[in-house]
Amino acid sequence: MFEARHTMDAPTTASADNGTSGGGSGWFTPHGQPATHPSGEQEAPEPAKEAAAPPADLRIPVQRPAPSAPPQQSPVQAQTPQASPDAVLIRRTMTEVAPIADKVTSYFYALLFVRHPDLRSLFPAAMDTQRDRLLKALLTAAEHIDNTEVLVAYLQNLGRGHRKYGTRPEHYPAVGECLIGALHKYAAGIWDAETEAAWVRAYTTISQVMIDAAAVDELRAPAWWYAEIVAHDLRTSDVAVVTVRPDQPYPFLAGQYASVETPWWPRIWRHYSFASAPRSDGLLTFHVKAVPAGWVSNALVHRARPGDIIRLGPSAGSMTVDHTTDSGLLCLGGGTGIAPIKALVEDVAEHGERRPVEVFYGARTDHDLYDIDTMLRLQQTHPWLSVRAVIDQQANLQLPDAIRQYGPWHEFDAYLSGPPGMIRKGVDALRNIGIPSARIRHDSVEELVAAGD
Repeated sequence: MFEARHTMDAPTTASADNGTSGGGSGWFTPHGQPATHPSGEQEAPEPAKEAAAPPADLRIPVQRPAPSAPPQQSPVQAQTPQASPDAVLIRRTMTEVAPIADKVTSYFYALLFVRHPDLRSLFPAAMDTQRDRLLKALLTAAEHIDNTEVLVAYLQNLGRGHRKYGTRPEHYPAVGECLIGALHKYAAGIWDAETEAAWVRAYTTISQVMIDAAAVDELRAPAWWYAEIVAHDLRTSDVAVVTVRPDQPYPFLAGQYASVETPWWPRIWRHYSFASAPRSDGLLTFHVKAVPAGWVSNALVHRARPGDIIRLGPSAGSMTVDHTTDSGLLCLGGGTGIAPIKALVEDVAEHGERRPVEVFYGARTDHDLYDIDTMLRLQQTHPWLSVRAVIDQQANLQLPDAIRQYGPWHEFDAYLSGPPGMIRKGVDALRNIGIPSARIRHDSVEELVAAGD
């Protein structure tokens, strides 16, 4: 079906139909909160769970998230010293189209919806955010094409997460056809048979890994959960603590997050961190900050009320505690990024550990420390916990800089959650004081890669 020399066969699948009635906007995208840790209006990586082993010679052009289970690593990893031939060709393509990325992604969706109009219903009405996500995914993929292990884990996550969008195996060839068609058009100056063959090989493998992971996941978990809002606490004019009751048991780990869809914006999913460790009553709590033009966040903060029903995608994220070690935890939480930090503290407490946990809670003003009372109560209960508030406007000191005044931190595992800028600066600060990258954990992959980190 391609405009040039190769055709793409439909990948095989282990199940007859892994689709759902839900829609979504997830084609070949990194779902990256935004790319902050998923505690606000953002997109982020899908969950990493068990799936079939990939081919040994896999070379996949997709971004890398942090691994799903301890020991976890920073998203920034050493690249393979010698790039594969396919990696060279794919990166050359991305360099060519980067200056005209908006045209490429717009043309891709035009092709997709003209050639396959039945797929339009799976996407949200507004496509601006979707175009941005696709571009970031491709650019990130080009940077990590030879990192087989982590890319396979990412693709398996993505395949499972796409179940909630209603994605079926027969959709993948259509997407690949139009993606390569768009690249062919806008990279015409360098496009040749070898380049197209490299993209066809890569995308065929990508789609097969995703389909296989979705088929396995379908046997053990729903594509989504319905959840009733049972409490809505407006902490500030733009921050709400929202508690929900899923319609069936919802598995997750402290430090992870979930994708959320509201009834007011169908097929628009955003990611929010769990603000507590798993509870015996099965309730889930999220901290949501309404952001400008944030459809989902504004709906959850200003419109949602107890009794409303939302949908949850599967849990995701790798910013979890390694309970096989006794290393201390150094936690940096900015804004609503304090939500998963609070969950990590509860997780350590529930495991009965007495390892030191140092929390730095960053905010612009006193008013923004909306959950400081909760954190201070935890500090009073647990002698191994220390909580420090870092307020920009008072100390003229940003959160990543504050950690240099304390320490040493060489024996600590570091956890960061908050705005992308805070995470980038935090990672740099932690490295500069001697914490290895493998002990720095967060789920903000896309923004770090886009910033050249």
